[in-house]
Amino acid sequence: MADDAPRWRRRKTDRPGEILDAALSVFAEKGYAAAKLTEIAHRAGVSKAALYLYFETKEDLFRAAARTLVAPNLTEMAGALEASEAPFADLAPALLAGAAAVLADGRTVTIARMVIAESRNFPDLARIWREDVVEQVLAIVTRLVVRAQDAGEVRAGDPRLYAFSLMGPLVMGGLFHAVFGEEGAPDLEALAAQHARTAMNGLLITPQES
Repeated sequence: MADDAPRWRRRKTDRPGEILDAALSVFAEKGYAAAKLTEIAHRAGVSKAALYLYFETKEDLFRAAARTLVAPNLTEMAGALEASEAPFADLAPALLAGAAAVLADGRTVTIARMVIAESRNFPDLARIWREDVVEQVLAIVTRLVVRAQDAGEVRAGDPRLYAFSLMGPLVMGGLFHAVFGEEGAPDLEALAAQHARTAMNGLLITPQES
């Protein structure tokens, strides 16, 4: 009996993560409106009653799933970039490459597409995605731009608008994959590298200007 107890405790601890993985799959396949908590529970290998022990509503489940999908990558990326003393010319390409890796997962842009499609009927979806994902990304990039401006590396301008400019092409590329499939879709890693080179030409202050 003692040998079984640790496995049981570990299994119980894993349940929220398994539920969230199942929820992401169902949301991506069915959309928010058609996603049923019964199916999510079934895929997670738990009862619907057990699911309710962790998440009271489908909105709670979506919020937690959105955070699980993106937050760990954002936290790790933000910590590494903000701790680095490298110049913006090196940090921006690393940031864009990291964003390309997140988008390459496929689920991120699929969920984003779902939010866009269903936000009129479920406005809280858009609010949750904006607060927990979009604003977090923009905040990271904006802080890096402000720091680079203070260091005399980046031209004067609205840092938040610069953040939109930097991230926009990758979001577009990711949505292309999600909406139209692989045919004609850009290689996200190559897009990130090329866009970084192009953006740096417009953002960075040249020695002649300093």
